[in-house]
Amino acid sequence: MPYVARLSSVRHSTNRFSRTPYGGSCLLTIDLESRNLIDKPIDGALGFPEGGRAWLVVFGSWCGLFTSLGLMNSMGALEEHIVTHQLKHLNAATVGWIFSLYAFCTFGGGLFVGPLFDKYGPRWLVLAGSVLVVRSMDLIGSCIEFWQFVVCFSILGGVGSALLFSPSIAIIGHYFNRRRGFATGIAATGGAFGGILYPLLIELLTPSIGFLWSTKLIALISLILCGFANVLMQPLRLPGPTTNAWPDLLILRRPVFALTVLGVFLLEFALFVPLTYINSYSESMKFSSSVSSAVLPVLNIGYVFGRCLPGYFADRYGRYNIAILAIALTIVAVFDIWLPYGHTAPGLMIFALLFGLCSGSNISLTPVCIGQLCPIEQYGRYYSTCFSIVSVGCLMGVPLAGMILDADKGRYRGLVLFVGGCYAGGLVAFIGARLLATRWSVKSKY
Repeated sequence: MPYVARLSSVRHSTNRFSRTPYGGSCLLTIDLESRNLIDKPIDGALGFPEGGRAWLVVFGSWCGLFTSLGLMNSMGALEEHIVTHQLKHLNAATVGWIFSLYAFCTFGGGLFVGPLFDKYGPRWLVLAGSVLVVRSMDLIGSCIEFWQFVVCFSILGGVGSALLFSPSIAIIGHYFNRRRGFATGIAATGGAFGGILYPLLIELLTPSIGFLWSTKLIALISLILCGFANVLMQPLRLPGPTTNAWPDLLILRRPVFALTVLGVFLLEFALFVPLTYINSYSESMKFSSSVSSAVLPVLNIGYVFGRCLPGYFADRYGRYNIAILAIALTIVAVFDIWLPYGHTAPGLMIFALLFGLCSGSNISLTPVCIGQLCPIEQYGRYYSTCFSIVSVGCLMGVPLAGMILDADKGRYRGLVLFVGGCYAGGLVAFIGARLLATRWSVKSKY
């Protein structure tokens, strides 16, 4: 995070110094890329409340993420139903494009949503996102053709989730600095709770009231939660008149940020594969219907703790440090549990719980890691630039996994190895970013 000092005039600019106008004077921005924001006593200077009314904003973000990430964490239940009913005549790779395009729109839309948040605040973004997400779930139950699912879920739901997702994460940076990891983790548990409730509604209510009314009930729940998000998500700081609303890919010239983006790209490339295919995997192993319907909620129970606890420890021991530890444990869960023991019901349940617990930090720690690399007024720009690139991985990951599955004639070994390999690559990138940021200091809190 750059250190900002006010000067009456600045005559020269070098590679490490830049000038920006502010109220008739200039700001000298010194890019201390290797220094940790957490160790700087700036809470009072920048006015981070770190509590009080700020927790109402966290609850508003929780509601927004329950609606947007809740749908994302329920893709496995939707995929399992669609591929065995409306689109049973299509192969897994083709159906996978519905969900990869949804993830692409959710994260890729952040390329514009984040800078617009910096420029204009969250109000109209969250309102538009609420309308689109509710309308998406209201219509999806009536879809019977591939293109209808693409329009209603992938595009309407994906763009709506983008308009909710990015502001819900970014606004926490207005109210928290020292406890930002913990606050972001609590807000991100909203998506985990949505991922528990929505699949259960689909699994339990569809046999009795049908898929149409199950999804309309989800739309009603989304409407109520979006109402809270619109009321409570109010920015602490008004957008500055000089804030630019256009994305800037030039920030990728910073090696630490570029390596962080590469790491997140590989993590998200693999993350949606278990989320999308774990129900189908359970069905292929001939587990009972009770096991198949429980596996995705169990994974999301792991997400509840995996998004909250890493944020708490990250504020104490370093955000990159805890992120690296969580990624390493995810690799262990994939290679040491899912691969050898996933064909057993206890092994699959243990994997689902541990995968949720360990990979939950993908959502909760990535924003605070990025927040260490930029000033708060550019937080939306950095975050959206990262996830717009990551969205390409989200677009390709699920269909590629489907092609691996089809090529392997329905066996999942190649798919599991693909997930573990992506996480291993993400681990290397995060370790490289941390070592560069701390100038190869292994013991630093970062």
